[in-house]
Amino acid sequence: MMRCAVKGGAARVVGGERRSSSSLGSRRSVVRMPEDRGFCCGVRSRAADLAGLEMGRPSAAAGFFRSPRYGRVRATAGVDAEDILPDKVQAKSSGNVLPYVGVACLGAILFGYHLGVVNGALEYLSKDLGIAENAVLQGWVVSTTLAGATVGSFTGGALADKLGRTRTFILDAIPLALGAFLSATAQDVRTMIIGRLLAGVGIGISSALVPLYISEISPTEIRGALGSVNQLFICIGILAALVAGLPLAQNPAWWRTMFGISVVPSILLALGMAVSPESPRWLFQQGKLSQAEAAIKKLYGKEKVTEVMYDLKASGQGSNEADASWLDLFSKRYLKVVSMGAALFLFQQLAGINAVVYYSTSVFRSAGITSDVAASALVSAANVFGTVIASSLMDKQGRKSLLITSFSGMAASMLLLSLSFTWKALAPYSGTLAVVGTVLYVLSFALGAGPVPALLLPEIFASRIRAKAVALSLGMHWICNFFIGLYFLSVVNKFGISTVYLGFASVCALAVLYIAGNVVETKGRSLEEIERALSLPGKADASAFLASDE
Repeated sequence: MMRCAVKGGAARVVGGERRSSSSLGSRRSVVRMPEDRGFCCGVRSRAADLAGLEMGRPSAAAGFFRSPRYGRVRATAGVDAEDILPDKVQAKSSGNVLPYVGVACLGAILFGYHLGVVNGALEYLSKDLGIAENAVLQGWVVSTTLAGATVGSFTGGALADKLGRTRTFILDAIPLALGAFLSATAQDVRTMIIGRLLAGVGIGISSALVPLYISEISPTEIRGALGSVNQLFICIGILAALVAGLPLAQNPAWWRTMFGISVVPSILLALGMAVSPESPRWLFQQGKLSQAEAAIKKLYGKEKVTEVMYDLKASGQGSNEADASWLDLFSKRYLKVVSMGAALFLFQQLAGINAVVYYSTSVFRSAGITSDVAASALVSAANVFGTVIASSLMDKQGRKSLLITSFSGMAASMLLLSLSFTWKALAPYSGTLAVVGTVLYVLSFALGAGPVPALLLPEIFASRIRAKAVALSLGMHWICNFFIGLYFLSVVNKFGISTVYLGFASVCALAVLYIAGNVVETKGRSLEEIERALSLPGKADASAFLASDE
């Protein structure tokens, strides 16, 4: 019979029993464990794990005791031993989060639709509004949405922390619907720009809110797949905008209908969120425990209430800490993880996705594909197909491996595109190679660089900074998007498209090195486990903890 003890007001295992005592009182409790030969506080006996049992100092590991028969048993400071739940007896969820994920994804569809709708409609609305010869005003109609999205991204984080996730969604429907209505009924360019600005604010809020809400309500085992659905529905929104533009050739006034129909999903988003449960994690952070339990019951079933509430308590956060301010994001405690999130979106945008999509039409024309619609449809199909594959692999291969594979494929594709424009030996095949390079690039992007950052960020950010940190990272995304759109053509005219593509390939290669050295794997871990792991003093400790059990 083996004996094992842990000091510091934590736990003892004596024979076949595990006794828990607290330094704050004399109360003792016993959790019976199976007698397994060779079992002594589980197979994890590192000092770092045991240190997590010290009262008042919950570590990332927080004492993960493992038993071959019962699986994992958690013991965390501040949680009574009788509340510790072995995985074996955890009840299967009887709830269903899919309807609520579907409602949230209306925001992702609107994100993609409002970005894509102007491309087909610009020529026709410019004639109707009298700006056909004014490239500057046409540029404002396009870029105002990006400027509004930047504002909306930062605003959305603060609103989500203050009002909650579902109420912020409902509020977000106002600029989305109003912006679409003003754009559809505009009689002058000023009204059109105001409408596009409001729609931009709306998609900026939803760009941060959709992945945040999905990550917080999704079960751990399918969080990756559900999180990547966000990117899939953005692609569907872009594709819907392309399809909506098909009648334009026969009916030039159809552009008003294209903008107007987006009012419908905006209203559905507000109605759907009115009956959707609030994020249990936000409710718990606000100290609204009874409401958190009700939300858990609605999402996962009453069988999971005790387990999920335990996980929330075990994170060591709860309502003990106030919501973080914007300045807190740059404190020593959070700076490293926040900079990681911003870096992923910087690499995503600087890797050249917008440039490739922008030039795809001319690339396909060089290969004999003269239809702009066909070119756009091919790019969109590659994007959707890649995202579907990523969704199926997200919880199997993991986020980090998909990112590395994605950026590696993008680097190779960019190199192929660059060579197809400059290498004389490839001149007879340049058109075909350019099309292949473009499709492979978009496919590689959709496998990881597209869906993973928006999924990974809510996972790695602590609960008290999650909304603002996601908003900050998405803000970087929109700022980069805006400036790339502003200066891209000037850079191409000065250096040539081949050199620019080579620069994008270099950025992709740098992204691979950065991800390999800095990004941690999060698949198969609850948000609370990840939060505790990333609170460890060193990255090596956190990576080792997150890598265990894989």
